[in-house]
Order: sequence, then C-alpha cells, then structure tokens
Amino acid sequence: MEKVMTIEEIEQEFDSEWVLIADPQTDEQLNVLSGEVVHHDKDRIAFDREVLRIPNHPKHFAVLYIGSEAEEMEYVL
Repeated sequence: MEKVMTIEEIEQEFDSEWVLIADPQTDEQLNVLSGEVVHHDKDRIAFDREVLRIPNHPKHFAVLYIGSEAEEMEYVL
C-alpha cells in the first residue's frame, strides 16, 4: 500500500488486526490520526516476523492493534 489513510479508514479496513503505519500523523497526545499502512496481519507472531523482513523499514512508525482487546492480551510498558 502506498496511500495515506485516516485512522477511521484504517479502523474500518483492518478490524481485529495488527497494523504497521509509516510516518504517522499524530495529535498533541500522540494519538495516530493518519499514515501509510505498510503491513497488517491478524496474528501478532506472523505480523512481527514479516515486519522484520520489510526492506527499508520506516524510521518513524506506529504499531496499532485495531479492534477490541482480547482477554488473554497482556501489555508491557
């Protein structure tokens, strides 16, 4: 994909998926407003594996999970 999408478009198209967004535009609280979707996958392990293989990995990026939180999901800050 090489088109900038709004967060609303990303949420509609990639429900329940992990999404890598290059050069995200953010607000003052760093919420993603738009960006270019470089990769997406429903499976986190497959997502991570493929992201590592991307040539010319973006220097500025965001990784988002689009959808409701799964019960078994854990967060590390």
